[in-house]
Amino acid sequence: MEQVNSGSRPRHFIWDTGETRPAEQFSYYREAICQAFMNLTPESATTSRFPAKVETIRLGAGAINRVVFPEHTVNRSRADISASTESCFYLNFKLAGRCRMVQGGRDVSLSRGQVGICDSDREVTLLHDRGPTLEVASFWVPSRALRERLPPSFDFGVERVSDDPFVGHLIVETARALNAGALRMTEDEAVGLFGVLLDLVALSLSRRSRAQTAEAAGFADATALALRRAVQERLSEQGLTVAAVAAVVGISERYVHKLFERAGTTFSDYVMDRRLDGAARDLNDTAKTDRAIGAIAFDWGFSDLSHFTRRFKQRFGCRPRDWRGR
Repeated sequence: MEQVNSGSRPRHFIWDTGETRPAEQFSYYREAICQAFMNLTPESATTSRFPAKVETIRLGAGAINRVVFPEHTVNRSRADISASTESCFYLNFKLAGRCRMVQGGRDVSLSRGQVGICDSDREVTLLHDRGPTLEVASFWVPSRALRERLPPSFDFGVERVSDDPFVGHLIVETARALNAGALRMTEDEAVGLFGVLLDLVALSLSRRSRAQTAEAAGFADATALALRRAVQERLSEQGLTVAAVAAVVGISERYVHKLFERAGTTFSDYVMDRRLDGAARDLNDTAKTDRAIGAIAFDWGFSDLSHFTRRFKQRFGCRPRDWRGR
């Protein structure tokens, strides 16, 4: 089978074992799912016909992989993991038959209409059975796309997220809508709905228990304190960026934005307010009466005096020189 480069593959691509000779069908299927899902090792009891179809629809950096097949087993082995250059989560929406997902000592069963998730960075076995023809819509989720929606260092095993009493039904309906409508939407629309699905899954995983939720909230408070400290120590740096403080604290840029949103502000507004507060204090400091207003503005990370003056007046209702003269 010709190798199709993921970068050049069209948004919609189909592999169908019916296009090959019966004796070659399982080999063709094995290569197809490795291209759609990364390295996997399927096992089948049959050595002859293996009627299967793999259909992939790109969703930005992710994808929907619709797979129809007979009963068989799929392994993600240690060797498969070592040979892969990417990591992802498999978010499986079961459409027909049953699938048992076995990973890390947990055994989770998915029946029609249920949604489960497992990690490609850990060994996993998927046992597809209960039907001559089975079907799944498996969402290929880049690890970072989900991790950035979760608290730092958050860990979880294989889970059936459709069981969540609060958002499980929303996960199922969103997965169903995205699977049914992905090709009727523009890719941007599909990517947006995919993001909603990941938000719901992250919410479900994050609130698995009250203890974990409380722990996550406590961790968020501690992280927010470290974040504010990192910003305060770097206010004099012109062009201070989210990426810079995220790297210092050891969290993602998305989580930086979430922490400031949780506090009712934004990164840029918080930085501006702290700089203006610092400049206002210095302008009232009798020890700095001989220091030029422009120099004080520069001390607090401003590179344009007119911009500083305009923002200062917006914040305090007067110009810096009038503030100093009060």
